[in-house]
Order: sequence, then structure tokens, then C-alpha cells
Amino acid sequence: MRPFPSLLKNHHLRLLMSDTDYRKWSKPQLISRILQLEGKSGELALMESKPRKNEVDFSTATIRQIALKFSYLGWNYQGLAVQREATDLPTIEFKILEALRQCRMIPSLNPIDCAFSRCGRTDKGVSAMNQVIGLNVRSRLTPEELESPENDIKELDYINILNQLLPSDIRIHGVCLRPPKGFDARFSCRGRHYKYVFQDEGLDLESMKKAAPMFEGVHDFRNFCKVDGAKQMTNYTRAVRSSQILPLEGHPGYYVFDLKGTAFLWHQVRCMVAILLMIGQGFESPDIVSKLLDIQSHPQKPVYVMAHDIPLVLYDCIYDDDVNFQPATNANKILKSHQEFRGVYYDYHLKYIISNFMRNIVMPGPIQITAGKQLHNTGDGKGKFANKHVKLLNRPTVEEPEVLNEKWRKKRKLIAEQESKEELQETNGISNGDVPSI
Repeated sequence: MRPFPSLLKNHHLRLLMSDTDYRKWSKPQLISRILQLEGKSGELALMESKPRKNEVDFSTATIRQIALKFSYLGWNYQGLAVQREATDLPTIEFKILEALRQCRMIPSLNPIDCAFSRCGRTDKGVSAMNQVIGLNVRSRLTPEELESPENDIKELDYINILNQLLPSDIRIHGVCLRPPKGFDARFSCRGRHYKYVFQDEGLDLESMKKAAPMFEGVHDFRNFCKVDGAKQMTNYTRAVRSSQILPLEGHPGYYVFDLKGTAFLWHQVRCMVAILLMIGQGFESPDIVSKLLDIQSHPQKPVYVMAHDIPLVLYDCIYDDDVNFQPATNANKILKSHQEFRGVYYDYHLKYIISNFMRNIVMPGPIQITAGKQLHNTGDGKGKFANKHVKLLNRPTVEEPEVLNEKWRKKRKLIAEQESKEELQETNGISNGDVPSI
């Protein structure tokens, strides 16, 4: 039996004493939390705890590397990347790994076991249209057959097999059976394309259009991202190839912030949108973008709320021509997959129509803002009320990344020293015959 301090050290007691409403959790989520409290992984441990029937011997199976291209609607998920801790919602990767494991394409749910790589990590609520992952999977071909691309026609129908097992709001729509040697979904990507959808109501689009191109070029974007000492980031320089405000075709009154670049920082796009919305509302002038990009004059990020997650879409991931994605070919199975998503689309479209009925009844006119109040557009349709907008350059600032990194390192050192001290005390107590109490 381990003494009480070890429970505190591992945060188990804190988790048990949290105010989370477990009544709303599903059975798998509750099992995952129990496994977490026992010191096991969250999502990964959940499925690996189940016995496997008719298991494939992967030591003798033919394995090949492939890349998959897929779309997902992100608002029902805890983001893309699989989590080792229990979460209120599943992640997209967990659902994909679960499907891969269910049809015995991979040996386990541990991404390391299948050389898993992803193009761009998306946060909770964010969607993607052409996300890409690379991984090693079981092949139907023999090692000799695998040598010739002509035999690929006999390969497993990876797209349709997975789409039959995945939720309807996650759809695989392309497979590359022969990625180039050394392919990595993240590091082989040549560019990412994001779109952020917003309504033009109450916004000065001309000012936003003037400001958006100021992001283009190679800049230090530390003032346009989430700075976290735990990540120990030292390089905030990124290259933006195109940044513009465009009308959303087929949707009058809606626009997109259209952004293309090589790679982006954590929450960078949503921070950029937050500043553009301030400019569109007249709270900031367009040149605030160039001022915040000048880290010599402004080395610390002002405190501000980033834009809402739902309107953000990772629209495309760009690769060289030798990464050739092919669609599914089985017409009947494709039709079934399309019908599955058609149900999702129809459901959301009906909800839009019915919610529009309600909007016309409960809010027939524009919102009347109380005198002395300001409504700040955050991209979620609701906004936030404030008495007065404080100019960004007059706001409190986050400490410089270098300072935050050093503070985190010192904190981790103290924690490690304390944990070592506690473990030594526990070992000495047990070796002396003491009975630990709880």
C-alpha cells in the first residue's frame, strides 16, 4: 500500500474531488476515468483493456505505409489528437484508431506501434476538410506482390472499410498507397490552408481587408498565439503566404478569413481573427497588426480573448505531387458512405431552418445595446459585453516566452525534487516496517 502523499502527488485525489458531473458521462468515458485513476492511459487504455478475438499475428503480416485524407466536423470531439487523460468527448484520432484496430489493420491503439503521424493538430470544436495522417497498416498483398504498384488493385479497400466503422461526421475520402520514402504527414506537408467563417454584420470589411495582408511574410507571431511555458517553445517565426478577407460563395452576408502558410502556432489563427474582428468593429486601427508584429517594440503579448473555435476549418493540407491520393472505387460502398453523411448534413440543415423560425419570432429586429455598453464580436454569434474597449497596447501583457519558459523549468525542478524527497521518505518508512496510513 502506498501512503497518502503519493495520491496527492499523482493528482488522483484532486480528480476524485473535482466538481465534474459524472452522471453525464457514458460508460466508456467512466471506464476511461477509472483507468486513468489507476495510472493507465485514458483513451488508449480504454480499448486495450478489452480482450481481442481472432487476433492477427502482426509479426508475420505484410505491413505497408499509407497516407489517409479525411474530413470531420469538429464540434462533437475533443480535438484531433488522441488523449492520454480522460476527456468529456472522444477525439477524432481515437475514433480512427478504434476503427483501424477493430478491423485488425493495426496491432494496437498506441500510435507509436503503427508509426502514426498527423499533418495539423486541431483543437476542440475545429473542423477539417482535408486532414492527413500517415501510418503503417496490414496489407492483403504478399511481400513480393507489394514490390509492384500493379498489384495495388488487389489491396484492401481501406477507405470503405474504415468509413463503415467510423462515425458519420468523420469521412475518409482519399488514400495514398505509396507515399515517398521517409514520408511524415507533418514534416512532409508543404503548406496549410485555413478558413475562418464570420458574418459581416456590424463590421467594417474594408478595414479588415486592409489589415489582413499585413500578416503576409515571415514574422515572429508570439503576439498572435497562446504562449505556454510547458511547451518550451523558442521559435515563434512562421511564414504566411496569403492572408485575405473573401466573400463566402453562396452565402450572402458571410465572409471568410482565408489564410495560407507553411505552419502555424498554437491558437495562432484564432488570435489573428480576434484582432481582425476588433479592427472590423472600429476598436483598433488596421496598423495594430504591424505594431504587434514588431516584437522589438512590443515583445509581450497583450491580454485578449481569442476568437471562437467552431468557425475555424483546416481546409487543406498541401503536399508534393508524389503524394498521390486516390478516392474509393467501389460504387455501392461509396453510395452508402455518402448516404451516411447526407443524414448528418440533412439533420444540421433542418436544425438551421427550424432555429431560423425561432429567431424570427424571439428576435425579429437587431439587438439594442444598452447605452454605455459595447458588444465585442468574438465569432460565436453572441459576443461579449464590456463597458469600454481598452486599446491593446494599453492592456496588461503576458510575460515574454523566454521568461515563461524559465519559470516553468524552475517549477518542474522543484516538483521533481519534492517528488524524489517524498519517494525517499516512503521507501525509508516501508523498509523500517512502518505501516502507511490513509
